[in-house]
Amino acid sequence: MAGELNEGSVPPYYREVYEAIRSKIEERVQVEVFQRLLSRTDLPSGVQGQIAEHVDYTDGFLSKLSLYKALALIALAQQGKQPSPKLLENCIQEFPKPQLGEFKDLQTLRMQPTQESPLTVPQTLGKLLARDTVQVELIPEKKGLFLKHVEYQITSQHFKISVYRRYSDFDVFHELLLQRFAYRMVPALPPKRISADGRDFIEGRRRALGRFINLVARHPFFSEDELVKTFLTFNGSDVQVKMRDACKKMGDEFMTNTMATLAKDYLPADIQAQFSSSRELIRNIHNSFHKLRDRAEKMAERSKENATDLLMFGRELSTLGSDGSPIPSLASSQSTWGILRQSLKGLSVEFALLADKGAQQGRREEDDVVEKLNLFLDLLQSYRDLCERHEKGVLHEHQRALQKYGMMKRQMMSATVQPKEQVSVEQLESRIVQQENAIQTMELRNYFSLFCLHQETQLIFTYLPITSHILGAFVNSQVQGHQEMGAVWNDLQQKLGCLFGVDEMQSPPLTPK
Repeated sequence: MAGELNEGSVPPYYREVYEAIRSKIEERVQVEVFQRLLSRTDLPSGVQGQIAEHVDYTDGFLSKLSLYKALALIALAQQGKQPSPKLLENCIQEFPKPQLGEFKDLQTLRMQPTQESPLTVPQTLGKLLARDTVQVELIPEKKGLFLKHVEYQITSQHFKISVYRRYSDFDVFHELLLQRFAYRMVPALPPKRISADGRDFIEGRRRALGRFINLVARHPFFSEDELVKTFLTFNGSDVQVKMRDACKKMGDEFMTNTMATLAKDYLPADIQAQFSSSRELIRNIHNSFHKLRDRAEKMAERSKENATDLLMFGRELSTLGSDGSPIPSLASSQSTWGILRQSLKGLSVEFALLADKGAQQGRREEDDVVEKLNLFLDLLQSYRDLCERHEKGVLHEHQRALQKYGMMKRQMMSATVQPKEQVSVEQLESRIVQQENAIQTMELRNYFSLFCLHQETQLIFTYLPITSHILGAFVNSQVQGHQEMGAVWNDLQQKLGCLFGVDEMQSPPLTPK
């Protein structure tokens, strides 16, 4: 039969193309090479995607017959026909020859360096952190018609520009990110409403917005996206309109990513098992980092409380030394309290310095340790949110579509058994075809969701070395704090020796041990 694809039914040109582009190691054609071949056809990207959907891949390779099928579909599409397997089955003439440019150039497709699997995310923590650092600073409150609102100055090192944003701009940006990148880790925003302690809330929200925008700006699939560029660089007053327009033009990632229809062919056979084990491991890591953050917060709080206590201790000594009450005559001959009291007054300077050093250590612990822990926790939480979106969103919609399709098929069987009007039967057939197309799209989205989930899992593990950064910041903070406070304590010890004498400083304990 002329429509059958086999070694003998295709034109010699098909075999020549295969020999020109096949792998020298394996008797197959790499998917990357085929994609480069497809791009030479000058067919619209939508048609190229349809052809790719109808071609079978295994482990990133096309078999010889799969390539022949693709070449036939390309040739028919170049004739203006809709590429589909049925078109090949109904072809009664010799399969046409596709237009692929100069034949001598085909071998260069194979000679181009083969890229890594698109499933792999070749990143390191250093590369991610170097993508951008975005500063988020509060600017003075502005009073609107009814309420004050907080505005932030956003400064991107990568784009070398500062813009001004309100929380509502972040809110719209976050909403659009979820629409555009539904299959990626989109960090959550801090709450909108101001709590009772407004100043602390605003500062906490500023920090949270800073973590959010830095995670977004460093994400390898977000950082150069037009939506992110608009948020970080657009200086007009209508930034929300500008972002919505940009998102509307681009659509979601499934519509623009070249791997959307090919994702299935790159997924490992045990993807579900890998997903389950990775998810469980990351859940445990998340729980442990939560506990680490809670402990770090308590230590930073204790450092600040210690600073306050030292300051108050010094003030009480100063108050005691400032007491000008006369010493009773019965004690004046033997007591040195008068001289001692004068000395106490000057000790508040050292205790104020100790308090300042303690407060600095608390801020270092908060800025360098707690903030880094919160950054990683925000990322881990966004991964958990992504897993839930995958299960409750894509998979659930796919199951509902299959159920609806099953119901339609039962209705169709009932209509054939019990004769009905021809129009209603045709309408039902049309709806079934539409539902089949919808199911096919959902299946592709499901595979693409798993593809993205696999990449996002890699990013989590790429971020894990941040643990050493956190530990380093913690140790350095403790070393610096103890050194600085130790120097002041040593000075204070020497001062006390001069004021009260060495013998007084080395007196025996007042209470038994």
